[in-house]
Amino acid sequence: QGTRDHPPAQAALRERLLSAVVSCFKRHGAAAIDTPALELRETLIGKYGEGTKLIYELQDQGGELLALRYDLTVPFARYLAMNKITNMKRYHVAKVYRRDNPATTRGRYREFYQCDFDIAGQFDPMIPDAECLKIVHEILSDLQLGDFVIKVNHRQILNGVFAICGVPESKFITACSTLDKLDKMPWEEVRSEMVGEKGLSPEAADHIGEYVQLHGGLELIERLLQDPKLSQNKLAKEGLGDMKLLFEYLTLFGITGKISFDLSLARGLDYYTGVIFEAVLLQQENEHVEEPVSVGSVAGGGRYDGLVGMFDPKGRKVPCVGVSIGIERIFSILEQRLEASGEKLRTTETQVLVATPQKHLLAARLKLISELWGAGIKVK
Repeated sequence: QGTRDHPPAQAALRERLLSAVVSCFKRHGAAAIDTPALELRETLIGKYGEGTKLIYELQDQGGELLALRYDLTVPFARYLAMNKITNMKRYHVAKVYRRDNPATTRGRYREFYQCDFDIAGQFDPMIPDAECLKIVHEILSDLQLGDFVIKVNHRQILNGVFAICGVPESKFITACSTLDKLDKMPWEEVRSEMVGEKGLSPEAADHIGEYVQLHGGLELIERLLQDPKLSQNKLAKEGLGDMKLLFEYLTLFGITGKISFDLSLARGLDYYTGVIFEAVLLQQENEHVEEPVSVGSVAGGGRYDGLVGMFDPKGRKVPCVGVSIGIERIFSILEQRLEASGEKLRTTETQVLVATPQKHLLAARLKLISELWGAGIKVK
């Protein structure tokens, strides 16, 4: 359950999709790496918040506790620390594994591909972050999947909001993982989970609600910088300063039309420290609908400056930011489109078919086919 075979037509579509994504990564100067599907259990545990319970742990094989990789980000951070690399632009396309409830119609599986692009190293603030957003914009535009929006937020702004709303620091991460459910359930349910399960006061939850329902662009950043409470919070002020700079670069890239500063965006993973973002496809139900309907996340990522330090014996940090393209979700959309259009995808690249009407020319056919193969021609 939650895995699948790919017949030739699906494999051909997947290859075309991966090729489009990888060519964008290469255009931005990234090098490919690969890491093992197996990691030490301790490498993965405690990095994913509530996602930790979805890690596939393997039986003890003679003393080593192993697990299947949950994503490609933590193995990348481990790779940087082990090899003492402090500067790298990389991409990685590989399968990851999650003990999740499969929803195959929505492209959610237990074994699935991830396509990651990351920039590690010390650079001018917000330039690598802006490049990651530019990559998402390029890929979604190239694939012509329809209208989309890239939601952006900042972990420090969220932590600042929690602080001024009276949430104790020990509950920041759990409040964040609850807030991350806002795209799947209404605010009322998120609020009751915050109060009932996470132990936040009703007043704190209501105060959070006033902020997390805000979304906009540069004008919202300017407005929050003037907010009497937020502007007094060091974390929020730093985060808003970052966001202002980010929007300046996004304006230079000409992509702000598709970017929304959205205070409800939380991304539940523990390792994010700065800018976080998520791209969602929008579906216009009909001309009379003013607000487009979201049909699901197709990319996500953010800044994780502390993760490499967790694997370094001396705790040396390497600033990193990256994006993961939701290839399975995109694949299921393209697959449905292909079926609806009735278009047939070529599953082979054969250029020449060698055939004879008589059976006794087998030797001549084999000789000819061998010469054509030798000349680099695709023959059968």
